[in-house]
Amino acid sequence: MQRSKNDVWVGLFVLIGGAAILFLALQSANLLNLSFQSTYRVEARFDNIGGLKPKSPVKSGGVVVGRVESISFDDKTFQAKVQLALESRYQFPKDSSLKILTSGLLGDQYVGIEAGAEEKPLAGGDVISSTQSAVVLENLIGQFLYSKSAEGKTDSAGKK
Repeated sequence: MQRSKNDVWVGLFVLIGGAAILFLALQSANLLNLSFQSTYRVEARFDNIGGLKPKSPVKSGGVVVGRVESISFDDKTFQAKVQLALESRYQFPKDSSLKILTSGLLGDQYVGIEAGAEEKPLAGGDVISSTQSAVVLENLIGQFLYSKSAEGKTDSAGKK
């Protein structure tokens, strides 16, 4: 009887440990969001979203104030439509601007909000028009190499 009681406790302990590891793995991969705050949804349009994914954080001043809810493509304007779910406790002015930023040199991408100066706050359903697309590392490297090759070219007289 004592042995079976110990087996139950060990099994329960292993089950709780496995659930904790699963929770941490999902939390670190941004696949689980346990925020119980009410949200309001706004839309933004970007020319290039880079590697932005749904459930990526939306940050202002380094603080997570919301999440990317969905990403779609508008075939009329040829832009990416990004739906953001911002926590209701954070109110931003209507003229706020959005940028797609990268955490670290090659890290995950997130949306950064810079607050504007207008007194009227954003409300659910608003469209933010002031956006800055993601910086794509491959494009920067290509521009750098192209500019360096253009500097090295000489004309027929041998002058630079």
